[in-house]
Amino acid sequence: MKHLFLFIHFITIIGFSQTTESRIKNFNLEKDLGIQGYDPVAYFTTNKAVKGKPEFQHNHNGIIYYFSSNNNKALFIKSPSKYEPQYGGWCAYAIGKTSEKVKINPTTFKIINNKLYLFYNAYLTNTLKLWNKNESILKANADINWNHLIKE
Repeated sequence: MKHLFLFIHFITIIGFSQTTESRIKNFNLEKDLGIQGYDPVAYFTTNKAVKGKPEFQHNHNGIIYYFSSNNNKALFIKSPSKYEPQYGGWCAYAIGKTSEKVKINPTTFKIINNKLYLFYNAYLTNTLKLWNKNESILKANADINWNHLIKE
């Protein structure tokens, strides 16, 4: 019985680490940092992209987030799925259009149905503007494409 317990415990640890590892693999990170150091809660509370501070950081399943205040950090800890960006923080437009993981500009974002979507915006290409032209189709495609990407 003791060996069975240890075996189940070991398998649980392996399963968790693989889940965490695959989750991290699918996130748009720079040195384990999500959203390039921007505060995920501030998008919702201020409707602005606000740089977080290292002194208000939290590691959620291997992804480090910075927050602009202890209050925002506490809100995130209470409900991380409410604040984490969709599609692993990759460009929502690119996921919907071509199923590619494209870097984002954290200041280019949109809140849709209380979810955070981030977009590429550089070199005269603002993908949020392209997304807005065909949002319903792109979002439906992005949802399907993302489910395929995370299974790879």
